[in-house]
Amino acid sequence: MPAVGLGVFQTPPDETRDAVRAALDCGYRHIDTAAAYGNERQVGEAVLASGLDRSEVFLESKIWISDYGYDETLHGFDKSARKLGVEQIDLLILHQALPSAFERTLDAYRALETLLAAGKVRAIGVSNFMVDHLTALLDRATIVPAVNQIECHPYFAQRGVQDFGSRHGIVTQAWSPIGGITFYRDSNHTSTLDDPVIGTIAASHAKTPAQVMLRWGLQHGRSVIPKSTKPTRISENIDVFDFELSGDDMTAIDNLEAARIGDDPSDLQV
Repeated sequence: MPAVGLGVFQTPPDETRDAVRAALDCGYRHIDTAAAYGNERQVGEAVLASGLDRSEVFLESKIWISDYGYDETLHGFDKSARKLGVEQIDLLILHQALPSAFERTLDAYRALETLLAAGKVRAIGVSNFMVDHLTALLDRATIVPAVNQIECHPYFAQRGVQDFGSRHGIVTQAWSPIGGITFYRDSNHTSTLDDPVIGTIAASHAKTPAQVMLRWGLQHGRSVIPKSTKPTRISENIDVFDFELSGDDMTAIDNLEAARIGDDPSDLQV
C-alpha cells in the first residue's frame, strides 16, 4: 500500500474525477474513497481515463453501516466494485464500528474475511475503531485487520489506539492528517496550519506546514491520506519524500496534542 494516498471525503462527484486525475498525474498511486462518499463511480472513471494499468493504482473503499451484516456486506462489495469498475478492491474496510449493534459489525467483518479468501479483495481492515472495538473484534476475527483508519493529526494523535494497533500488527492510517480543516470552520480550534511550532519547523526545512505534518505522520510509520481538490495542493501533499524531520522536530510536534475534532466513534447509534 502506498504510504500517501488521496482522500476524497466530501469531494463532490463532479469534482472527484479532476482531483483523482490530478493526483495520478503527479504520482499518487493510492486513492481512498467510500460508499458513503457517493463518488466511487467518479474515482473509477478517473483511474480508467488515466491510462494507468489497474495494477498500478491501489484502490481503497469502505462499507457503510447500512450494509453491515454478512449478506449485506457481500452485497456492499458488489456495489462498490461495480461503481469503481473493478473486479478486485485492494483494501476494503468497515467505515465505523457500530456499538449499538456490534453483532452486525462482526458479521460484516466476517463477510470481509470471506471476500479476502475468495480473492475479491487484497486486504481488509476497519476505520474509526477504538481499543474496545478492536479488542472485541480480535476476540472473534480470523484475520487481523491490516489497517485501522482513524482521525490522527498533531492535535489528536490517539496514541492509545495506535499503540494497540502496533502490538497487533495493524497499520494506523490517518484521516485528516493535517488537522481537519473542514471541522475547524465550525469550531473554536485554531488550525494546525497556523500553529507557530509547526510553522517554525516548516520554515527550517523550506516546506509548508502541511508537508511537515504529513512527514511527521510518515516518520511515525503511519499511512496518510490528505484530501484536496486543488491541483497545487494535491501536488504539494505528495512532495514529502525529500526531507526528514529531526528527533527534536518530531518531539515538538508530538507535544502539541490538543483535542478531537471529529465525532467520537463510540457515540454512533443505529
